[in-house]
Amino acid sequence: MNSRLEAEGAEFLVLANLLIEGIYTTKAYTRYPGYDLVAADPNNGTSCRIQVKSRWATDYDGGFPIKKLDCDFVVFVALNRGYRYKKSLQNSGDNGKRSPSLYVFPAGVLTVMQSGGWSKAYLRDIEDVTQYQDRWDLIRDHLKGTRAPDGKPSQMSSNSIDQL
Repeated sequence: MNSRLEAEGAEFLVLANLLIEGIYTTKAYTRYPGYDLVAADPNNGTSCRIQVKSRWATDYDGGFPIKKLDCDFVVFVALNRGYRYKKSLQNSGDNGKRSPSLYVFPAGVLTVMQSGGWSKAYLRDIEDVTQYQDRWDLIRDHLKGTRAPDGKPSQMSSNSIDQL
């Protein structure tokens, strides 16, 4: 199945959410290795790289393919466009279409596992995964220097970051 169109749509969905949140963001060149978006805070002179991952099926296995974490954040978009894997659900009269779910993960909280020749991260491996849903503030705070790369509050103030 060619899901390139859905993947591009997920990138623009994340871009739109960041812009609506007031976070300056641009899309990287197509197929740029390691990240898809760059967010910046021009007042602080900071930026971060964001990789967008998506799954179109509502009945996906809770994982998403990811080769490497050459970024600061991974935003996972469960597009929820319908059932693909569970035949019983397909025949239930429920087409499986739902609103997308977006998760903002600092790269440090993800564990990449090898699974059948693929490298994947699984939502089940993330402690209290719901705390990352729609957490655009993690990116904003990272750009301001008030959060460490793992998403936890930083021990340094933004002034001490400038002195490094």
